[in-house]
Amino acid sequence: MTIRITPEEILRQREFSQKVRDIFSAREELPLAHVHTFGCQQNVSDGEKIKGMLSEMGFGFSDSPENTDIVIFNTCAVRENAEDRVFGNLGALKHDKAKNPDMIIAVCGCMVEQEHIVERIKKSFPHVDIVFGTNALHTLPELIYRELNEKKRIFSVPKEGGVIAEGLPISRESVISANVPIMYGCNNFCSYCIVPYVRGRERSREKSEIIKQVKQAVESGAKDIWLLGQNVNSYGKELGTNFAELLRAINSLSGEFRISYMSSHPKDATKELIDAIAECEKVTRHFHLPVQSGSDRVLKLMNRHYTRENYLEIVEYIREKIPDCSLTSDIIVGFPGETYDDFKETLSLVERVKFDSLFTFIFSLRKGTKAEELPDPVTAEEKGKWFRELLALQEKIGTDMYEKYVGQTFRVLCMGEGRTDASLLTGKTPQNVIVDFAGEKELIGSFVNVRIDKALNWALLGTIIR
Repeated sequence: MTIRITPEEILRQREFSQKVRDIFSAREELPLAHVHTFGCQQNVSDGEKIKGMLSEMGFGFSDSPENTDIVIFNTCAVRENAEDRVFGNLGALKHDKAKNPDMIIAVCGCMVEQEHIVERIKKSFPHVDIVFGTNALHTLPELIYRELNEKKRIFSVPKEGGVIAEGLPISRESVISANVPIMYGCNNFCSYCIVPYVRGRERSREKSEIIKQVKQAVESGAKDIWLLGQNVNSYGKELGTNFAELLRAINSLSGEFRISYMSSHPKDATKELIDAIAECEKVTRHFHLPVQSGSDRVLKLMNRHYTRENYLEIVEYIREKIPDCSLTSDIIVGFPGETYDDFKETLSLVERVKFDSLFTFIFSLRKGTKAEELPDPVTAEEKGKWFRELLALQEKIGTDMYEKYVGQTFRVLCMGEGRTDASLLTGKTPQNVIVDFAGEKELIGSFVNVRIDKALNWALLGTIIR
C-alpha cells in the first residue's frame, strides 16, 4: 500500500524545523551537521533531502564529523562491504561522542530496514541516538527535536506500506546535475537482491510532481537531469501511465538540458519505450541494461524473468532504432550454483553484445534473500579468477568500442575538472561517455562541441570546436 504524505504533515514537520532552529538560535556559532551517504544515486537523492531539511533547521555542513552537532549516516544494503564501512565509521564515532556528549548520531537508509541490523545497532553501538528507515525520512525534523528535548534513543522504522512525501526541501549536491526520483521500491524480487525488502513495493510519483521538479531544476541552472528509480522502466503502472509517456513529457519542456535515467530492468524494456527514447532528442543515447548473467540456468536461479535470447532481441532492437547508442550493463560473477560453463555463457554474451563498459561484481550474499538458501560450492579464489577473466575481455572490447568515436564531433555537457588530467575539463557525450578536453573553467555547466581525438579504454580525449 502506498502512503502519500499529506501537505499538512509536511507543514507540521516544517514547524518542528523552526523549533530546532529556535533551540540553536541562542548560540553565536552556526550548528554544524555531517551527512555521509553510501550507495546508489537514489540514496544520494535521499541525502539531498536530508540536507535540505537540516538547512531549514539552521544547520551548516562539515565534510568531517569532528566538532559537529549532528552526524547522519545514510546507508546502503546492496553489498556487504557497504555495511561493513558503515559499522566501521560508527565505531570510530564512539571517541567523538565521548569528547562531545551532546553530539547527535543518526543512522538511516536501507541498512536499517533490516531487523538484524537494527538489533546490532541497539546492542553494539549505544552511542547511536536515532535510527530511522526510508519511510520515516520526512519526519527528520521531529526526530531531531525529540532527541534534543528527551535525550533518549529513538528507533523509527515503520513497516506499513511505502511512503511518497512531496514538498521536502532539497539541497542539491551539484548545480549542474539534478536527481529526480520518479518512483520508489521494486516488485521484481531478484533472488540476490535485498532492495524490495528494504525499499518496499513499487510506487510511482505523480507525473505532474515530477515535471514540476524538473522545471524547477532546469530554471535553477541544471543541465543534467537524472530520473531515478529501482526500475524506471515500470514507472506509472499503478497510475495508468508509463515511462515512455513521462520521457516524452519531460523532453517537451523548454531549455537545453539532457535526460538520463537509472536503473532499468530488461523485462520491462519495451519496444514502445525504446521508440520513445529514439524520438526524444534530449534523452541520452545510452542504455544501461543490467543482464547479470549470460546463462539461462543462472538467470532462472536469479529470478530475472527473461532469457539470454530475450536480452539479445532487446539489444538488437535498440541498435536498430538508435545506431549511435552506447550500451552498458551489470554482471554478477560467482552466483550460488554457477559453474564455469555458466560463466563461459556470460563471456560469450559479452563478446556478442560488445558493451561499451561493464559494472562487474563478485556475488555478495544478502541475509534474507532467496539466494541465501542456495548451495555455493565454488571458492572465492575461483570466483576471483573468473572475475579477472571477465575484466580482461571487457578491457579489450571497451577499447575497441571507444575507438569508433574517434573523429566524430559531439555536443558535450561540460561537467567540471578533467578525469584524466586536472588541467583539462571533463564532460559527457550524448552516449554518456566521459570525454576530457582543454578549455576555460567558465565553460563548466554549458554545452560545447568536441571533436574526439583519442580513445582510452574508459574515456575519450578531444578538442573543442569553436
